[in-house]
Amino acid sequence: MVGTILVADDDQGIRTVLDQALGRANYTVRSTGNAATLYNWVLEGSGDLVLTDVVMPDENGLDLLPRLKKVRPELPVIVMSAQNTLLTAIKATERGAYDYLPKPFDLKELLQVVERALSKPKKVRSPGFDADEDEDTKIPLIGRSPAMQEIYRVLARLMGTDLTVMITGESGTGKELVARALHEYGKRKNGPFVPINMAAIPKELIESELFGHEKGAFTGADSRAVGRFEQAQGGTLFLDEIGDMPLEAQTRLLRVLQQGEYTTVGGRTAMKTDVRIIAATNRDLRQFVRQGLFREDLFYRLNVVPLRLPPLRERTEDVPDLVRHFLALAQEGQEHPVKSIDKDALELLKKHKWPGNVRELENLVQRLVALYSEEVIDAKVVAMELQPIANTPTPDAVPNDESLSDAIERHIAKYFAAHPGSLPPPGLYERVLREMERPLITLSLDATNGNQIRTAELLGLNRNTLRKKIRELDIQVVRGIK
Repeated sequence: MVGTILVADDDQGIRTVLDQALGRANYTVRSTGNAATLYNWVLEGSGDLVLTDVVMPDENGLDLLPRLKKVRPELPVIVMSAQNTLLTAIKATERGAYDYLPKPFDLKELLQVVERALSKPKKVRSPGFDADEDEDTKIPLIGRSPAMQEIYRVLARLMGTDLTVMITGESGTGKELVARALHEYGKRKNGPFVPINMAAIPKELIESELFGHEKGAFTGADSRAVGRFEQAQGGTLFLDEIGDMPLEAQTRLLRVLQQGEYTTVGGRTAMKTDVRIIAATNRDLRQFVRQGLFREDLFYRLNVVPLRLPPLRERTEDVPDLVRHFLALAQEGQEHPVKSIDKDALELLKKHKWPGNVRELENLVQRLVALYSEEVIDAKVVAMELQPIANTPTPDAVPNDESLSDAIERHIAKYFAAHPGSLPPPGLYERVLREMERPLITLSLDATNGNQIRTAELLGLNRNTLRKKIRELDIQVVRGIK
């Protein structure tokens, strides 16, 4: 496609490369090293597309963008930048850029973006983003690797939408950070951000947690409890570890996504919902679907925009930036000399496999700051700290000698941790007892080949009491299974 491209970049080498590449593709190119000339060209009506850098000697390209769009709203503008941060991508998109390309970029990809922009102009968007430059430091998504650049570009495009996003990635890669960024820089930033971790809540309690319950809905429900859907009204609901959601709750969630309404547990009146759903998982949900553990129709409802977060071992070039960020956080407010990590130590950190990903690196940096008095932490210290990490069990590992009491305490502690700054809904005692009863009765029936008389004796229950509980808990009894 023939057209005139206006290029603005203060780097003569970049201008030369773009002149040659675009010229070979039969485009007419006009290039300049400053923003003023570019603005005058646009004002005159010249050019079919703009390629502009962010940092120029006379004006920031992101500040120039709204003025260009005001003069010629239909003119596609592609922003190039070596300031490869999430906020740069967001600002470029919010201020009307057709696309954002982090430097260094692939010329083939650049030509494809130019062709798309000229053949199908993007819908004009009104500029409305006015963040301070310092705000970049508030976004805890750190990294300039190609993998992170692609994530920034996708996130920037999603900010103006309400699309459902499925974030996948290993534990510790920052899935909740991405979800929060989508909320805090998106359309619903003035609404609440409500997270819920499916893995931290007993499966019998999930429906009550999500949808709330009415007074008297079950034993121990002494008052009405507000669910997470109601708390998130007008904002974003983040469903973390969605792969741990039981099938019964999956069915109810699917109904909400399909119909836009739900009822509380024990309620009869349908409630309209207005929330954006962001889900996350470290599991292979497609495998779960094949195994019948996750509903296929719900998977496709949630997987509208799939976003994979790479493990740290796939973006080790980001380790130095992450280390500097975590060092600054760990030393915030401290008066003693600022600590740093030397070059050899950084190289050692880049070679580590990081099974716990970014979270593991953050923990290590906090430990280095707290335990070592040296102002410059060297490779010897880092090597000493990395050695035990490889042999440390994961936080979720279960000790072989764990007692039943310890196991219950561990699960209930996770449940309370899932309610930071608040308490679980009322009726917790009865709900936890119901959660424990089901496996106890099921396994006892299994041990007695489904013989209810022997099971009642084993449990020390009256036979009628056992039958009542089997009905209440909807337990399937199969005789002679062994």
